Amino acid sequence: MRTTAAVLWEPGGTWEVTDVELSPPKAGEVLIELAASGLCHSDEHLVTGDLPAVLPMVGGHEGAGRVAELGPGVTDLAVGDPVVTTFLPSCGRCPCCARGLPNLCDDGAGATLGPQLDGTYRVHAADGTELGQMCLLGTFARHTVVPVRSVVRIDEGFPLELAALLGCGVTTGFGSAVHTAELRAGDTAVVVGVGGVGANAVQGARIAGCRYVVAVDPVEFKRDSARELGATHVASSVDEAWGIVSELTRGRMADAAILCTGIAAGADLQPALQLVGKRGRVVVTALANATDETASLSLLDLTLYEKQIRGALFGSASARYELPRLVEMHNTGQLKLRELVTTEYSLEQINTGYEDMRAGRTIRGLIRY
Repeated sequence: MRTTAAVLWEPGGTWEVTDVELSPPKAGEVLIELAASGLCHSDEHLVTGDLPAVLPMVGGHEGAGRVAELGPGVTDLAVGDPVVTTFLPSCGRCPCCARGLPNLCDDGAGATLGPQLDGTYRVHAADGTELGQMCLLGTFARHTVVPVRSVVRIDEGFPLELAALLGCGVTTGFGSAVHTAELRAGDTAVVVGVGGVGANAVQGARIAGCRYVVAVDPVEFKRDSARELGATHVASSVDEAWGIVSELTRGRMADAAILCTGIAAGADLQPALQLVGKRGRVVVTALANATDETASLSLLDLTLYEKQIRGALFGSASARYELPRLVEMHNTGQLKLRELVTTEYSLEQINTGYEDMRAGRTIRGLIRY
């Protein structure tokens, strides 16, 4: 079938909205008619070249819609089902899935590279060029074909434009606080960077019962948004946050600091380690350039104070368990979703959406189809 998609042809380029041909779903795949897609910073990493990928590629990995067609052998979904796409497939059989770590599924190892799990392509340009799909999904399109392993069915009636946010930013941020940082009632948390992920780390810390949640961002609008989402205190820099946390905790410092900046850098680690106290956790959720292998930190702090550095992929969450739970949290008023969407765009406005993100004008931009 023919559909419309936003394609990135080369690093440093812009998204080109164009007609493409979509092959029907193969075994274990489904065709989805999308309702919305979030504008996540990870797709910006394709543009900057920070994230390895084989271009050209249809971007987008944070989406929701309805199943339009089933591939052979798909029995656990039906045409018309409302679903959320998740950027990490889960096979349920590899060692990580068997250990209860589906976010580290072996199928997800090359998910950003381009082709589908069988090494072939479902999206084709007008001239026949094969187009990859970001994280096997490519949600910057009105329709997409994806592995059934990469979708989660949700309850009928839940707003699909809000459900799209669960595919990455909400779950990653929430999970970084609740699962990876293991925050508990009475803890003190610092969230560095209040974008689409950091805003939800703030929510996760609040929902976990933290006594103090300090949000750090140089943009005043984002600091104000953090307060609305549950931050008890805000700061414009890590240095300013250190003074706030030190005073609040009488020098004991935070239980966890979660790095949700636009791009992670090795130089971020030591300032983050100084924000946490004994047995404090620094959670690195932000993506770094694939070639960045240097970090500055005090190894003595790690030993003498048992401080820890932890990576967080998809918030250490299981999509099939977490997404329905987050839906219920929203339904009961615990989790805010509509408040995350600063601006809605058409697919044709995608480059404007990313300009707004770079300028710090949005928490989360959303494409509505």
